[in-house]
Amino acid sequence: MKLLDSNESKKRLYRIYNDISKDLFGFGTTLLRATVDDNLITLVAKHRRSPRSVALEGEAPGLKLEVDFRMSLLYKKRLREKLEQEMGLDIEVLLRDYDTGTQWAVTNIMLKPS
Repeated sequence: MKLLDSNESKKRLYRIYNDISKDLFGFGTTLLRATVDDNLITLVAKHRRSPRSVALEGEAPGLKLEVDFRMSLLYKKRLREKLEQEMGLDIEVLLRDYDTGTQWAVTNIMLKPS
């Protein structure tokens, strides 16, 4: 897994993660860190608050939570597809938790043992 822990691999992870953010929300993250430990990749990201999200928060908080949840599912799906296609990763599971109040997201990617 040393190859995945290289600076070049981390740059590719950052690019893929931010590209998906830009596609879905119109802008990338304000902070993004990646760590690689054996078969586990962890991405910690601070996202920007979308103007649409702010508007929904005031008018329909329940709908905002539902939209956040659905967007997180879509994010996970696209991230998995891109990492498998572009980096050739053999992903066993991709877990992502997003805190709507702080805009922080933590993504854990467990690779299949080789």
